[in-house]
Amino acid sequence: MTSKHAMPLLSSALAGTLLCAAFASLATAVQESNAPFVTEQTYTARAAVENNVYIIELAEKPVLAYNGGIKGLQATKPKKGQKINPNAPDVSKYMAYLTSRHDAALNNVGGGRKLHSYGYVYNGFAAELTAEQAAAMANTPGVVAISSDTVLKTDTATTPDFLGLTAEGGFWSQSKGENIIIGIVDGGIWPEHPSFSDRTGSNGNGSKDGKLAYQQIPGWHGKCTPGEAFTAANCNQKLIGARYYNSGWGGNAGIDAQLPFEYNSPRDFGGHGTHTASTAGGNEGVEISGAASVFGKISGIAPRARIAAYKVCWETGSGGSCFTSDSVAAIDQAVADGVDVINFSISGSRTNFRDPVEIAFLNAADAGVFVAASAGNSGPGSSTVAHPGPWLTTVAASTHDRNYDAMLTLGNGSSYTGASLNQTFLGLSPMIYAANAVVAGGDPTAATLCFSSLDGGNALDPALVAGKIVVCDRGITARINKSLAVKEAGGIGMVLANTSPNSLNADVHAIPSIHVSEVVRANLLAYLAANPGTAEAQIGVSYFAPVAAPVTASFSSRGPLLAGNGDVLKPDLIAPGVDIIAGVAPPGNGGELFASYQGTSMSSPHVAGLAALMKQLHPDWSPMAIKSALMTSAYDVLDNTSMTSRIFRQGAGHVQPNQAIDPGVVYDSGFTDWLNFICGTQPGAFCSSFNAIDPSDLNQASIAIGALAGTQTITRRLTNVSGEALSLSASITGLAGINVTVSPANLMLDVGETVAFEVTFTTAGAALNNYTGGFLTWSGDGYSVRSPVMVKPVALAAPAQVSASASGDSYSVEFGFNGAFSATARGLVPAQITAGSVEQDPDQTFSPSDLTGTTLVMVNVPAGSSYARFALFDADVAAGSDVDLYVFAPNGAYIGGSGNGGSTEEVNVTSPMAGDYYVFMHGWGLPSGETPFKLHAWAVGSTAVGNMTVTAPAAAVLGSSGNITLDFNGLAPDTKYLGSVVYGGAAGLPAPTIISVDTN
Repeated sequence: MTSKHAMPLLSSALAGTLLCAAFASLATAVQESNAPFVTEQTYTARAAVENNVYIIELAEKPVLAYNGGIKGLQATKPKKGQKINPNAPDVSKYMAYLTSRHDAALNNVGGGRKLHSYGYVYNGFAAELTAEQAAAMANTPGVVAISSDTVLKTDTATTPDFLGLTAEGGFWSQSKGENIIIGIVDGGIWPEHPSFSDRTGSNGNGSKDGKLAYQQIPGWHGKCTPGEAFTAANCNQKLIGARYYNSGWGGNAGIDAQLPFEYNSPRDFGGHGTHTASTAGGNEGVEISGAASVFGKISGIAPRARIAAYKVCWETGSGGSCFTSDSVAAIDQAVADGVDVINFSISGSRTNFRDPVEIAFLNAADAGVFVAASAGNSGPGSSTVAHPGPWLTTVAASTHDRNYDAMLTLGNGSSYTGASLNQTFLGLSPMIYAANAVVAGGDPTAATLCFSSLDGGNALDPALVAGKIVVCDRGITARINKSLAVKEAGGIGMVLANTSPNSLNADVHAIPSIHVSEVVRANLLAYLAANPGTAEAQIGVSYFAPVAAPVTASFSSRGPLLAGNGDVLKPDLIAPGVDIIAGVAPPGNGGELFASYQGTSMSSPHVAGLAALMKQLHPDWSPMAIKSALMTSAYDVLDNTSMTSRIFRQGAGHVQPNQAIDPGVVYDSGFTDWLNFICGTQPGAFCSSFNAIDPSDLNQASIAIGALAGTQTITRRLTNVSGEALSLSASITGLAGINVTVSPANLMLDVGETVAFEVTFTTAGAALNNYTGGFLTWSGDGYSVRSPVMVKPVALAAPAQVSASASGDSYSVEFGFNGAFSATARGLVPAQITAGSVEQDPDQTFSPSDLTGTTLVMVNVPAGSSYARFALFDADVAAGSDVDLYVFAPNGAYIGGSGNGGSTEEVNVTSPMAGDYYVFMHGWGLPSGETPFKLHAWAVGSTAVGNMTVTAPAAAVLGSSGNITLDFNGLAPDTKYLGSVVYGGAAGLPAPTIISVDTN
C-alpha cells in the first residue's frame, strides 16, 4: 500500500487473517471467471468408435520400468545400456502377473474379447467392448487410461458433428456460410494460421494444388491496418480485414509502455481472438499440429465464411483487457466495413441496456448485423448473466458428449480420474504440494497457485520441485500457466486441483498434467501429509470417455437478469463451450497453433457461426428472425434440476441448428420496438419520440415477468416464414400455480403474414417471490415452435429504487393481494463523506498481497442499520479517471466490488452487520497517476427521521395499482441522501424501495 492516505490495515496479522480467505475466492472469480475477456481453456473430441476396440492401460509399470516392490516378483528393469530379455524367468513371471491383471480387469466389466496383452513398454491390453463396458472399465480400480481404437475422422472439432451440421441432409449440405463475413471483435488474429488460409492444400484438406479457394467479395469496405509484425499482405481472401484499436491504452505509446510484449497491430498475442475466429468461421478439415495433433482435424462452424478481425483486447498477463471506447469504435467500423455477423466474446453490463456497447449493438442489429455475445463466466451464482440487450443473442456454455480423462495413481495404490489431454505416460514419480515448495523469500500464495514467469515470476523452488509431480491449486492464473511454472522449476508433471466445486478441463499443458476435483484434492493432501518426502504418483495417458451431454458448464453465467427488473430472460441460448480445440496464437500458448479453451467466450462464436450459415440460407431474414429460429428450435440441457433453474441456465435451450433451418414462424422486432422497450425500462430524453412499452411486451422468442402482481397480459406477434399457409395451436407446459390463457389459442397465418396474440398470466397458488418456469409452444402442420416462459408472482410489484426530486416525487406500485396496506419511511440520512486520494496501480490488479495503487477507508455501520451503501462518483475524481471499489465486512467476508468504466461505483448491503467495514479504492486507470476521491457511505436505520413523509393507499386490491407519494422537508443543500420505503399489510411483500435524493 503506497498511498499516503491509506490506513495501516493489512500490515496487521488480524487483518490478513480476516481477508485472506475472502479475497482468495474473490480473486478466483475476478481473474479466472470474470476477466474482461475470458481465457478459460476449452475442448475437442475424438471421432466416434468404429470397431468397438479399446486400449486399456493399467497402473503397474511395464517390464522395462519395473524395479521391484511386488512380493515374489523381482525387478525387470534392465541396467543402463542393456536390453530386455523376454525369455528371462523374472521377465516371464512378471509378464504372467501383468496378464493376470489384464484378465481380472476384463472380468470386472463382465467380459469382452481380449485381442492383445501388452507388458514390455506399455502395461495394458486391447479388447472389444461395448460402450457400457468401456465406461465401466474407465472406473475400474487400477485402470489408468482407456483409448478408443479408431481412425480419426476428417472433421474432429466435434462441435460440427455434435450439432448435427455434418449429418446427411444437415446444415452443411445446404450452407457453409459462403461469402458471409464474420467480424470478430476480440484480441486480434494470427494471420498465418491454416484456419485462415485462402489456398487449397495449405489447410490440410487433402488438396495439394495450392490454388485460390476464395474469390474477392464485391462491396467489402474493410482493410488490413499495418502495424507491428503485420502488413497488408497478411490478409487474404479468407481473412479479408484486420484492424486494431488501442486508444483506451494511450495509443501505441501506451501499449509499448504498459504491455511491451504486445503487438501494436492486429496480430494476436494471447490467442483468444484467434480461437474465437477459428471456431466461428475457420476453414474446414484443418490438420491439428503440435501437442494436440493426436486429435486430428478441426473445422469452424461456418467454414466458408470470411473473417474480419478487430483487435480491441490486449493481453495483460492474466487475460485480455478491452476498453469500451475501443470496443465501440470497432463495432462501429465493423458495421461500416460490411460485416454480416459480429462475435463479441467479451464481458459486458449486467444491469444496463443503455451501456455504450449494448447501444452500439442495437444499431448494428438495426443495420442487419447479427450479434452473438458471451453470457459471462461468473456461474454458478444466479443473476450473473451479462449483455442484457434483447437485440443481441447472449450465449451460455454447455459441455460436449465426451470427455478426455486420465488416471492419477498414488504410491499407495489409490487411483483417481481427472481431465487430461496427456499423451505421455508418466511413471511413478515423487510428488509434492506446491505450498511446500515456496522459493526462498517467495510468496506462499503465489507458490500454492503455481505462478509462472508469465504471472510475474516463478514462485516455486527448483531445488524442491526438480524431478517431481507438483500439486497446484486452481485460481487466479491461467491453468496452462501453472504447468509452465512447474516445468520452469524442473518439475516433470502437474496435478491441477480444484479448491471448490468447479469444472474439470482437458488442456494442452507444458508437461504431463491432470485436472482433479476438490474431493480428490482433499485425498491428495491427506496422502502427502501422511507420507512427507516419500509420496509418489503416476499420470496415465488420456482416454476417450463418453458422457451424457449437454449439461450447463459450472462457470456459465445465468439468470435471472438484473437489468429490466426480471422482465427479460437471459441468456437466450446455450451452446458448446467446454474444451473446444481451435486455433490460437503461439506467443501466448507455448508456441502452439492449437489449444483447448473453455468459457462462454467459446460458446458465443458457435452461435455466430450458426448465424452465418443462416445468413447464407436466408439472406432476407433479420437478425431477430435468425435469433428466434435458433431459440424456438432449441432443446433442454440434461441438468438434474428444476425446469425453472434449467431455463435460467440455458435460456430457450441448446442450439439445434438443423431444426432452425425451417422454423415455420418467427418472433421479429426492430429499431422502433427496441427504443420503445428502452423507454419502458430506462427512459431518457429521446423517449418523447417513442411509445414506452412494458419490457415484457417486447416481441421476442421468450417471455419473462419479473413481478406478477395478481395478473398480467403480454402481447406477441408471429410471422410466417414457412412459404405456406399454417394452422397452429398453443399449449403450455410447466408454470405450476399459474393460470395461463392464450388468446387466440389457434392461429391461421397466410404466407408472410404477421399475427398478434395475447397471453394472460394469473397467480393461482404459486409461491410468492419465487420464479416458476415453463414453455409456450405453437404446434401444427409439422412445426413445433417453443418459447421459454419465466414468471415471478409477488404480493406487491414495486421498484427496487427511486431517484427522487428534492421537491418531492411519486411512483406506482401494483397489488397482488386484497387487504390492508401501508408504506412507511426509513431515513433519509445524509452521506458520510471521506476524502482522500489514490494512486495508479501499475498492474491494474486489486490484490491484498500487493496494495500498490489502493487506498483503504474504514467506515462504521452502527447497530440497527437496515441498509448500507458505499459509492464513488465521477464528479469527485480527476477527469478521465477509473477508480474501482471493493468492500469487506467487519469479519473479513467479501461483500462486493464495483469495477465499471469510469469512477461511478456502488456496493450495497442489505441488513448489514454492525462494525467497521473495509472499503478499498483501487486506481485502475488514472491519467495523471493519482486522483482525489470522495467516498460516500450511508447507513439507513430502521425508523423515520422526520425529513421524508410517505403517502400511500390504505388498502390493496388484487390486480390494481396504487400511487406512493414522497414529500421531503429540512434537507440540506448540496447533499446526497438515502432512505427507504417499507411496505406492510401482507406476507411476502418485497424488500423496501430504496429512495435516493440529491439536493445539488
